[in-house]
Amino acid sequence: MPGPTLLWFTHNLRLDDNPAVEAALEADQLICLFVVEPSWFRANRYSLHSLGSHRRAFLQQTLDDLNERLKQRGQRLLLWHDTPLESLTRLVQLAKVSRVITAEHPGHYERHALKQLQSRFPHLKCDAISSQTLFSANQLPFELEQLPESFSSFRRKIEKKKLEPNTPTIAPEQLPPPVPNLSDKVVDLPVSEMPSLFLGGETGAKTQLDYYFGGELPQTYKETRNGLDGWDYSSKFSAWLANGSLSPRRLWHRINQYETEVVANESTYWLKFELLWREYFQWYGMRFGAKLFKLQGPFNRSPLTSFYPERFKAWCEGTTPYPIVNAAMRQLNATGYTSNRARQLVASAFVHELGLDWRYGAAYFEQQLIDYDVASNWGNWQYLAGVGADPRGHRKFDLDKQTKIYDPDQNFVNAWQGKEHAHPLPNRDYYDWPVA
Repeated sequence: MPGPTLLWFTHNLRLDDNPAVEAALEADQLICLFVVEPSWFRANRYSLHSLGSHRRAFLQQTLDDLNERLKQRGQRLLLWHDTPLESLTRLVQLAKVSRVITAEHPGHYERHALKQLQSRFPHLKCDAISSQTLFSANQLPFELEQLPESFSSFRRKIEKKKLEPNTPTIAPEQLPPPVPNLSDKVVDLPVSEMPSLFLGGETGAKTQLDYYFGGELPQTYKETRNGLDGWDYSSKFSAWLANGSLSPRRLWHRINQYETEVVANESTYWLKFELLWREYFQWYGMRFGAKLFKLQGPFNRSPLTSFYPERFKAWCEGTTPYPIVNAAMRQLNATGYTSNRARQLVASAFVHELGLDWRYGAAYFEQQLIDYDVASNWGNWQYLAGVGADPRGHRKFDLDKQTKIYDPDQNFVNAWQGKEHAHPLPNRDYYDWPVA
């Protein structure tokens, strides 16, 4: 008899429209696992942490919600504290696992762990199933190696073929039974005491879906999406999409449903446009792997940059000479979220006004953002730094002009005390060397 199946949850923390879960239904026994990695709580190469307090709280809520849904179907979620490779290895040996199923992931590190496991256990069947994208690889009108170098070209190819995601599937009512006598290897994640804007898990995702599509908000998305503060100016689905408690196909389906039952206009199209933007960077991450983190990007475009620790500190704390930047960074630090427009402005200031290495900005976003997504985050930073998918090169924003357009009455700047914390850049660094 074959051994049990191991379902390794990563960034697909849901039962609704989850092809990896559907593939596991044929198992005689099933182990559901999530790995809490020690590296998340240690300083990384940028002296930052991969998992900040806001995302920790959101992740804990999501895992609790997922575990409750599993219990309703006769299962439970194991939380193991170790590297993915060692956790998977231990479970394969302990439970005599014959098959591992997980979600295909754009992260280089996650994919490498599965390859290493397969190398250790040649007999083991390992399946990475597309769960985080609108389309599967065989739906795309090109091979992954021929992924267009710009989003615009990608979008045109998708729209020319009139590609539509497959219809999302509902969560199964029952799951195969668990393997008995397997225990957790981890205590609960340490969480922040700060209140969260977002409720984690499928419960929170469904609440937002019903709220957002229950009124007129989708009809005005294009006009409001550049807002800087508040809840209703944008859809806010990014957090649930990022850890996979919301299926992108489910969201696309709800937009289609709204267009059919209520109205289809430029704003509802723009919601799809933004989902295609996210989709492009998921495939971009899969295409370029470790080059997603490379200073020169995948196309070897060397940026003219340096690193000034005092400038980096000022940017992180929101004490730069630029009030709009300060307001956005203070909002990010307090809430774990800031708008798409604000992200572009603070990244532009980071690269152009402050002359810093874009990778440190990307790493700080990784630490702070509730909706951190490896491909979208690092891909968008490369885009703005001029080393990624933007054929026009560096995207520099005029901060004064942007403030006049998007915060003409200074409501956002004042709410987050952007002016009060505006200070000149230091002329000398910590070691008393002149700063250019």
